[in-house]
Amino acid sequence: MISPRNGVVVRVESPTEQRNPRTTDIDRVPTIDVLRMINDEDRTVPSAVAAALPELALAVDLGVTAIMSGGRVHYVGAGTSGRLATLDAAELVPTFNAPADWFVAHHAGGSEALVRAVEEVEDHSGATQIRRHATAKDLVVGVTASGRTPFVIGALEEAQALGARTVLVSNNESVPFSPDVLVTLNTGPEAIAGSTRMKAGSAQKLVLTSFSTAVMVKLGRTYSNLMVSMRATNAKLRGRMIRILHEATGLPIHDCERALAESSGDLKVALVHLLSGEPTERAAAVLQDTKGHVRNALGRLAG
Repeated sequence: MISPRNGVVVRVESPTEQRNPRTTDIDRVPTIDVLRMINDEDRTVPSAVAAALPELALAVDLGVTAIMSGGRVHYVGAGTSGRLATLDAAELVPTFNAPADWFVAHHAGGSEALVRAVEEVEDHSGATQIRRHATAKDLVVGVTASGRTPFVIGALEEAQALGARTVLVSNNESVPFSPDVLVTLNTGPEAIAGSTRMKAGSAQKLVLTSFSTAVMVKLGRTYSNLMVSMRATNAKLRGRMIRILHEATGLPIHDCERALAESSGDLKVALVHLLSGEPTERAAAVLQDTKGHVRNALGRLAG
């Protein structure tokens, strides 16, 4: 953004690009004080995220609606933001047994840019990516520290043109686009000016993890705070499933092992069977009717 100051045209930088008055001597102090300065700045991140929770809740509801209607959630980002978004999307499959196409990440520069910086890719619009892969049913979430990365803004504009809902996660409240939801993370100047892998990236990581986890919770991929959508692909995970059943029901381990075997290894079926007392066949049928939501299945059986 350009504005006049004393007759001179200057560029107004994003807050993350400005110098931090608290760390101007960071290169002159002992190592422990360097770390203390960085840590003092990092302590402000949770408060910045907390201030954005009302907007983040709206974004979560849009994500749930998109997936429930047969759509997907698209993450769009460049550099650190894109890498964090890609990581978050990738971890949902093993953590919640989520279908791989529920969350899709579009990182400027593709897979090559995940492991090394690729120059200028963020300056190219991400519109083509969204045009190829998104529909009106989807939610497109752009993540950018500056709030104006062309790759991200172009993708959001294209999403809006397609009729998809949009969310912009930005560390700058001044953005050139009006999304359905703007999640502003006021993390301020970095300890090292412009190094958005620091506070800005930490805040984005918290927001992305909270967003996707909340979507999974609302979709019934957990029971209480337990991961009940997992599949046992090895002995360690089968042991974890038994422990989850034990934690959730309070029943002896051998009862949990029996229920899991009778449920053909389906943790949710075993859980609903044990908590409701209904046969595994009935538990499986009700879970299918409630789209795998354990609480809703138990409520229906209780009613």
